[in-house]
Amino acid sequence: VCPVGALSEKGEVAKVWEALANPDLHVIVQTAPAVRAAIGEEFGLPIGTRATKNMVASLKKLGFDKVFDTNTAADLTIMEEGTELIHRIQEGGKLPLITSCSPGWIKFCEYNFPELLDNLSTCKSPHQMFGAILKSYYADKMGIDPSKIFVVSVMPCTAKKFESERPEMNVNGLKDVDAVITTRELATMIKEAGINFNEVSDEHFDDPMGDATGAGVIFGATGGVMEAAIRTAYRLLEGEELEDVNICEARGLDGIKEFTVKLPNTGIELKAAVAHGLGNARKLMEKVRSGEADYHFIEVMACPGGCVNGGGQPIQPASVRNCIDLRAERAKAIYEEDEASVLRRSHENPTIQKLYAEFLGQPCGEKSHHLLHTHYVKRDLYPTED
Repeated sequence: VCPVGALSEKGEVAKVWEALANPDLHVIVQTAPAVRAAIGEEFGLPIGTRATKNMVASLKKLGFDKVFDTNTAADLTIMEEGTELIHRIQEGGKLPLITSCSPGWIKFCEYNFPELLDNLSTCKSPHQMFGAILKSYYADKMGIDPSKIFVVSVMPCTAKKFESERPEMNVNGLKDVDAVITTRELATMIKEAGINFNEVSDEHFDDPMGDATGAGVIFGATGGVMEAAIRTAYRLLEGEELEDVNICEARGLDGIKEFTVKLPNTGIELKAAVAHGLGNARKLMEKVRSGEADYHFIEVMACPGGCVNGGGQPIQPASVRNCIDLRAERAKAIYEEDEASVLRRSHENPTIQKLYAEFLGQPCGEKSHHLLHTHYVKRDLYPTED
C-alpha cells in the first residue's frame, strides 16, 4: 500500500470484462473471506461493515455465470491440511507443519528459508484448490468443457496474482485460476457498471458449490487458519467435537502468538504458533531453523493482521489509519460472520462431504494430491549469470 499511490497492482479488470463478454465462456467468480469485510469502504460504508449480501448481488448483476464463496474451498483446505498435520504427527513426518495459504509468505520462504520448504504444507491455497475443483468435479457435474470455464478470483491480496501464474498451479494443462482481481478492482468494476452497491442485496452464493462454514470465513484474519484447522483436527484425532470452537489464543494482533491445545483422549499437547507480518515470520523461522522452537503447527500470514489488511484492500488515508486500526475493525466483521454461521467446523460442510463421497475419495488421497496439492522451489536471492 504505497502512501502516495506511486505503486499499484497489475490490473486485470479489462481481462475479466472481455471474458464476461465472450458467449463461449462459462465465467465463474469466487470471493475471498476478507473481501466482504472491506469492500463496503469503497462505497462509503463504515470500516468493518460486513457487506456480503451487497457483494454477492453486485457480482450477479455484473453478469458472472456463477458466484461462489472461496470459504467453501477454505473448508476443503482445512480437510486436506488438517489430515496432513495428523499424518505428520502420527507417522513421524516433518514438523512443524507450516501453513501455505499466503503466497507472499511462500515466496519469502522460498528465498530466505529454503531449508524449511519441506515443513510447508503441500496444500494449494483455497482459491487455487477451488479453481482445480471447478475445472474437474464441477465441470463434469455440469457437463461443461473445462477449457471453456474461466475462473476469476476476487482477493484482498496482490500476491495472489503471482500465485495464479505459477506453473505448478494447473491441472491437466489448464490454469486453476484464469484471472485475479483485488477488492479495489472489483469496486472499480461495480462502479463502471453503474451498480448501486448499497441498494442491492442477495443472501445466497450459487449452488452447487455455495455452502461454507464459519471456519472458512475466519481465514481472513491472522490466526484464523490455525483456529479453523484445530476445530477439525481435534475431531479427527479425538473422535469427538471440540466443545468450544472459539480458540481465543489464536486471535488478536500480537505479532507472534504461542499456545498449546490439549487433546485428552490421545494425550497429545498440540503446540501451535501464529505469526503475521514478514518481520515476525522471520523471527519465528529463525527459531525453527536453529532448533530453539518446538511446535507441531505454525500459521504465517505475510500481511500484518492477515488478509483483511492485504495489499489489494481499500486504501484509507492517514487521517483514518492514525485513528482506527483497520486490521481490528475488519477482523470483527470476519468473526461476526463466523458467529452467525449455523455450521462452524469445516468437516460439517455438506458440499465438502459430498465432494469427497462422489469425487475425491478421502483427504490427502491420490486424487486429492493430484488436484489440490503442490510443491515449492528454492529461489536464489543473489542470482549470478552462468
